[in-house]
Amino acid sequence: MKKFGLTTRIMIGLALGVVFGLILSPFSQNSFVKDVIIDSILTFFGGMFINLMKVMIVPLVSISLAMEAAPIGDVKKLRRIGTKVLGFYFATTAIAVAIGLFVAKITNVGKGMIHGNLPKGEYEIAQQSKLIDVLLDMIPKNIVNAMSEEKMLAIIIFFLLLGVAITALGDKVKNLKTLLEEANELVLKMVELIMQVAPLGVFALISKVVASTGIDVLVKLTGFVVVTLIAFVIHTGVYQIMLVGMAKMNPIKFFKNFLNVISVAFSTSSSNATIPVNIETLSEKFGVSEEISSFTIPLGATVNMDGTAIMQGVAAVFIANLYNIHLGPTQYIGIILTAVLASVGTAGVPGAGMLMLSLVLKQAGLPLEGIGVVIGVDRIIDMFRTVVNITGDAVCTIVVAKSENEIREVNNNEFYD
Repeated sequence: MKKFGLTTRIMIGLALGVVFGLILSPFSQNSFVKDVIIDSILTFFGGMFINLMKVMIVPLVSISLAMEAAPIGDVKKLRRIGTKVLGFYFATTAIAVAIGLFVAKITNVGKGMIHGNLPKGEYEIAQQSKLIDVLLDMIPKNIVNAMSEEKMLAIIIFFLLLGVAITALGDKVKNLKTLLEEANELVLKMVELIMQVAPLGVFALISKVVASTGIDVLVKLTGFVVVTLIAFVIHTGVYQIMLVGMAKMNPIKFFKNFLNVISVAFSTSSSNATIPVNIETLSEKFGVSEEISSFTIPLGATVNMDGTAIMQGVAAVFIANLYNIHLGPTQYIGIILTAVLASVGTAGVPGAGMLMLSLVLKQAGLPLEGIGVVIGVDRIIDMFRTVVNITGDAVCTIVVAKSENEIREVNNNEFYD
């Protein structure tokens, strides 16, 4: 296996995991298979990989931000980059949910489906902070707590301020600069070592999902899954247009060299877990300055939820059709606005989409019990929507870096026209 590159090994692990999961699926209720193989062995190795990735998130983001944000000490430049990034993220999220609604509407997904007994009264309204509370939560009152609780927006703001302060002090803190540079090298090396176990982690994670869900749940909700995936593909096309039009990049070469990040996102269903490998890939393969990526990628993992927004749109129409509820123009607009605003501060972890979906359904006046219908395939869709989420983060980073002339020469810059 060592003769293969990391991306190839991850993809092999992914394929073998699917096969192994399908083999286990018919026996998933057997006590030995369920308790020993699925819930013990596969859970351990899959959880080990996710934990190893997660433990690097805070040190990587904090150290790289403090070190790389220092050159953005120019407040005007920081404001300019921040405006571009947030504008890009909010615009693409709005486009994403609109695509989801449009595709679901024209396909009439869920209409005429044999419902049986639809679930009732099983779900409560998710608790979401007011927008003002979310904004205040971005300003850390205790950075130690913010880091322990992985409040990414608070961490980003604190270490951006630290980077600006380091620049302002200049040679007075040159020893601190050296220490941060050495710490950054150390953290990147740790990420590189952790990625060596990625094939095993991916194998375990995908095996567990396939073994636990099998294909029965997919067969029952094929329409919802297919329509959602179609919307994902359409939105990926939007990214390709942006790559060509705004970054002058060949999209085929982009996806070919972005496969390692996609495989991690697909298997972990966590945008946060891909932060280290996303930053590293953009730097090493695409020549993007870490000054840009160390700001845009952690921020994107927190506020950029394009894949999740698409699912909200499709699920809203699907549930409305399922319960024979008519959605009007006002409700469609409300769904778009709610999905965009709900993405702010939503954790980039598996299952976060259900929180957002409950908010969208509540706003549109749709029964929250509808979640009980789609939750069976959510784990499978979650893998695909996480891929869309992190791809959007990377595309934004490349577009912003290109506009700021923050892309260095790598492999003769074969990706750029």
